[in-house]
Amino acid sequence: MSKRIAIWAFFGSCLLLVTARCAATGQGPRLSGIQNYALNRPGVVMIRTEYSANVYVNSMRMDNKAFNALLDSIQNLDHGGGVTPEQKLDIVLREMNNRPARFFQTTFDYIKQPEQITSIGTGFIITGDGYVATNCHLIDREDAFIRRQFILSAFQQITEASIAALENSWATHFNEQQRSLLYNTYASVYSRLFSMILYDLKKNIYVVYRSDQAGRASDTVKKLADIVVKGEPMPGKDIAILKITDGDQLPVLKLASPDLPQVGEQLFVYGYPGPVTHNDFVAAASAIEPTLTTGIVSAIKQSVGNWPVIQMDANINHGSSGGPVCNEKGEVVGLTTFGSLENTGGLAAGLNFAIPVTILDEFLRTAGVDPETSNATRRFAHALELYGQRRYRAARDEFLAVQHLNSHYPGINNYITDCKEKIKEGKGRAIGPVEKVVIVAAFFLLILGFLAVRSATRRRSA
Repeated sequence: MSKRIAIWAFFGSCLLLVTARCAATGQGPRLSGIQNYALNRPGVVMIRTEYSANVYVNSMRMDNKAFNALLDSIQNLDHGGGVTPEQKLDIVLREMNNRPARFFQTTFDYIKQPEQITSIGTGFIITGDGYVATNCHLIDREDAFIRRQFILSAFQQITEASIAALENSWATHFNEQQRSLLYNTYASVYSRLFSMILYDLKKNIYVVYRSDQAGRASDTVKKLADIVVKGEPMPGKDIAILKITDGDQLPVLKLASPDLPQVGEQLFVYGYPGPVTHNDFVAAASAIEPTLTTGIVSAIKQSVGNWPVIQMDANINHGSSGGPVCNEKGEVVGLTTFGSLENTGGLAAGLNFAIPVTILDEFLRTAGVDPETSNATRRFAHALELYGQRRYRAARDEFLAVQHLNSHYPGINNYITDCKEKIKEGKGRAIGPVEKVVIVAAFFLLILGFLAVRSATRRRSA
């Protein structure tokens, strides 16, 4: 009987110690939105694809004979003095807009206009040595789209310069309606009479992320990236794997198992939506901080290519593409890729789609990349657990260990400083009351088992 008591005491104490360990490492696998963001924010990065080229366009000149004839005709209308200077200017601009080919002529000279356009999206780090996952359409635009964007950019700059030159030569200032009319005039001229030629097109892909510096300061790092493997923009498998140099112990997001998430499952979506990134009232320095939106899995659909996509109601926008879609464990279940359009042509709110990690896994296998969590990220996750339990001394030690592995780990300086301040103020706890009770109970069970074994041994000796 004593032997049986000893066995049960031993197993009971082991169970309680395991329970104490679970209590010490968190309340369970599910993370709140705050915990999810704290864990994954360091590994979310901005993808910047920068195109540069020289746009050559025919210079133009105004036909002075036709223009003077127009001015004479207006003067003939004004014998009675009833036409104001503002009305005369309106007549001139309307006539130029109605018959632009009469007033503007091409020359044999070309204007060289250097142009740069930038595409911004989102990605996330999948290995400690610098492999990054994102969408293919962020880094591989079709030639026709690139040419169109360059020509539009060049046209806008040349047109604004031409309007300013007219204001200067005419000694006047156009109102908004007049500027709009002139803009349309130049658009008609350039589309009908002038040619634009693109030369020296170059493309650079950058991964941009936050980096901690000495003290509490942080900086933005912009690193050139190489394409390791890529698919095709939708309706293709819109995935790309990039690699940045000098990566070591970088913050990493953990990928979920290849199983598709369930409908109704909670999701956390990270990205750099354009309306926020380019908002005039938001400081440029905070552009590197990703936006977190939440939602649920609305449905699992099939793409036209007959592979699965995750429908979700989390809000996204241009710039969110390529961002990680995470579950309640903080694991990546997909990449934000495309939305749905309203009849008006705008994005339909809450009807968005992500490519699941099953498709990402295909590209990782092709690239020979093993998505492994870095040691710095594992210790950072443990430090966050301790911090959430208000065990600031233990958390500080873990954060310091992360800093030793990667002194630029995003946010690490703030956590270390905060832990030190809380310790100085006497806040926090070394071990929680639940853990104490469990450990004391386990200790008594071990003593009980020891005494039972000792008693049984004495009886056998007697």
